[in-house]
Amino acid sequence: MTNQSAVAHLWNLLKIGKQVLCSVLRGPERGPIMQVEHTHTRCWVCVLSCLLLACQYVGSLYIWRSSLPRDHPRMIKRRCASVLLVSALSPAMVKAWMHWADVRVDASVWELMGVRLDGLVPAAILPLLLTMVLYLGPLVHSAIDNPEGFTGELQSALDVQSWRVCVGDAVWLRNLVVAPVTEELVFRGAMLPMLVSCTGPTAAIFIAPLFFGVAHFHHIIEQRRLHKDSMSAILLVSVVQFLYTTVFGAFTAFIFMRTGHVAGPVLCHSFCNSQSFPDISSALQHPQRSALLFSYLMGVLLFLVLLFPLTDPFLYDSIPICSLAVPPAYVC
Repeated sequence: MTNQSAVAHLWNLLKIGKQVLCSVLRGPERGPIMQVEHTHTRCWVCVLSCLLLACQYVGSLYIWRSSLPRDHPRMIKRRCASVLLVSALSPAMVKAWMHWADVRVDASVWELMGVRLDGLVPAAILPLLLTMVLYLGPLVHSAIDNPEGFTGELQSALDVQSWRVCVGDAVWLRNLVVAPVTEELVFRGAMLPMLVSCTGPTAAIFIAPLFFGVAHFHHIIEQRRLHKDSMSAILLVSVVQFLYTTVFGAFTAFIFMRTGHVAGPVLCHSFCNSQSFPDISSALQHPQRSALLFSYLMGVLLFLVLLFPLTDPFLYDSIPICSLAVPPAYVC
């Protein structure tokens, strides 16, 4: 090889090296910037959509101008109609978000919101069973206080006549049917898909309940209007309610993410509303305090042991919402 050809060959190698180096330097610079900008846009749209949904849900409760208390049958019917309408429109909000955020997945809006048939039976039964395990202490407490014991509790739960009375009670329908269905559909089914695409599944489980917890602060308006308690007492109750509704919201969001169904969160929500907050102070003063405290402790321990096995995604077929995760290969 002559000196001239060697120089030419070296010059070609340098040109090729320069092109490769420029492409390497340019590629990472342009790609991530575009991706970050797109992610920021998607996240802003997501947050604004979630805020709008929460405001629509709470705001629909106050479109009715009335001096009636919230537990009056007429007020309950009006508010139930309002939140049912907002819930019925929530799929349209998710669809609009998918358009604005340029989200494309091989699943329908209803599937992303957890309304689907695949794996429905275990998704309805197993999370409810898990929640009942957590409430082992209160269930045992109720059975001990029942003169007929566990048999009486079971007969009461299966009594057709008592169910007929409950169905005719507006407060019961609101607390155990309308509220669980509408709140889970809006605050879990609609919000979680939007959050997952922005934050990922794990962060979404802890962010979505914040909208749910803050939404319950509207009870301050009702309490102030009726002048039942002082403002400090009302705020204290509202803060406590925010804390346990947020924790509960994280639990149902976890169930939603693990099962891909909204049925489980709805049934768990309804069951918890029927049991209300565990009365631990009453258990501490009970004649059979030791047995009750043991049942409370066992319920919590069994819940922690069964939490992941009973919500294993393998039991519930494919999880549509996982297709929105960042990155797509993330296992919910």
